[in-house]
Amino acid sequence: MRRLVMKKIIQATKAFFKKIWSVIDKYIITPITKIVLRFTGNYDKSGRTLENWLSKKNTLLFISLFIAVIVFIIVDQKIIVFSQSSAEVLKNQPVEVKYNEEAYVIEGIPETVDITIIGNATEIYIAKQSPSNGVKLDLSGLKPGNHKISLDYSQAIGSVDYTVNPAVANITIYQKISESRTLTTDILNQEKLDSKLTIKSVNIKDDQVVIKGAEKDIKKVANVKALIDINNFVKQEVGVMTVKDIPLKAYDEKGNVVDVEILPNKISADIELISSSKEVPIKVIPKGEVAFGYAISSITLSENSVVVYGTEEVLASLEYLPLEVDVDGITSDREYKLELTKPVGVKMLSVNNVSVSIKLSEEATKDIENVPIEYLNLDETKYNKPQALSKEDRMVTVSIKGVKSVIDKITADDIKAYIDLEGYKAGKYEVEVKVTGNDLKVQYVAKTKKVNVVITEK
Repeated sequence: MRRLVMKKIIQATKAFFKKIWSVIDKYIITPITKIVLRFTGNYDKSGRTLENWLSKKNTLLFISLFIAVIVFIIVDQKIIVFSQSSAEVLKNQPVEVKYNEEAYVIEGIPETVDITIIGNATEIYIAKQSPSNGVKLDLSGLKPGNHKISLDYSQAIGSVDYTVNPAVANITIYQKISESRTLTTDILNQEKLDSKLTIKSVNIKDDQVVIKGAEKDIKKVANVKALIDINNFVKQEVGVMTVKDIPLKAYDEKGNVVDVEILPNKISADIELISSSKEVPIKVIPKGEVAFGYAISSITLSENSVVVYGTEEVLASLEYLPLEVDVDGITSDREYKLELTKPVGVKMLSVNNVSVSIKLSEEATKDIENVPIEYLNLDETKYNKPQALSKEDRMVTVSIKGVKSVIDKITADDIKAYIDLEGYKAGKYEVEVKVTGNDLKVQYVAKTKKVNVVITEK
């Protein structure tokens, strides 16, 4: 170490005197040489006068003395400059900490500090070139609790002064504990997945991990997630592929990351991609009522069905794709170009736009009697089947409006009358009657608006 320091000092000294000689050459020798040459040119015609003058002993002595004085002044000024104190800041110097990482968690130690070195220019230069031990903290002997620690900088050059910012760190040492947790998965950048593909399953060979940290941090952890990023898929096609080096993160109940150690910190998973699709009919649902005296005679679509891509669960529950058409107040046939809306969970449709043709005819009306009333959504585990108080409360007359050729074919079997009893408890109630029919071109209206029912507990 001493040899290395001496080598650095010698190198710095050589560099110092090299700079001094460069200054002397530039500002003294070169200018004087130019003056002498110019002076010689001016007097060359008068013979050898200048040569005779320079050959005199006293003249040479005078010139030598003059140059020596100038050199002394310059060198002295340089020494003064180099001897003056100055400072230089070394920013963002790392802090190296030594402690038992298996047993403790430490908070409050800065990752970096700023070090100000104070001394003359030569000392600072040498100090910067010399090896240092940096900022090191040995906390091996400290126990859990709060501690005030001085941050010291170890420099091989003892002639310089230094300050550390911050000079003191207030740290807290916690006992490290560990817990086992079950992994969950979180799929990132799902919009980057091929629209015709869905993730059927994610298979993690070992979904148990260990989290380590201070007790206060362990208590915050609500879940540990494996973050599966679509961008890391090597291919997007039907089949099973293995994704490696999936990072893990711990989160609290609010979704904030909790700084704890997770073992292992990365996992692999088998991802199964499938292409789930289903062809479903497009069902036009007229909204509003056409003008008085008119009825919808026909509804024609440019596409009667559409292929739907999505998860198997969504497709299983999807019977048709609804398409609302505003017919309120129309008095003549109408053509529509409408965009299909993807239901929740559906990723793609084979057709995005359709044309709808609505044709009108003269309206006709018809009453259908004795349509039975159904009772829906009553909790049958707690209550008996509701009882109607009279025949009028069990049956309802429905008035239908539409094109005569259509409504003539409609019977009571084509109409559903019901009351919704969701949330009702034991007691006597007057409930609104609702009616629907199979043909959406027809309007259905119950002539009896409300019926009376009695609900009893089992």
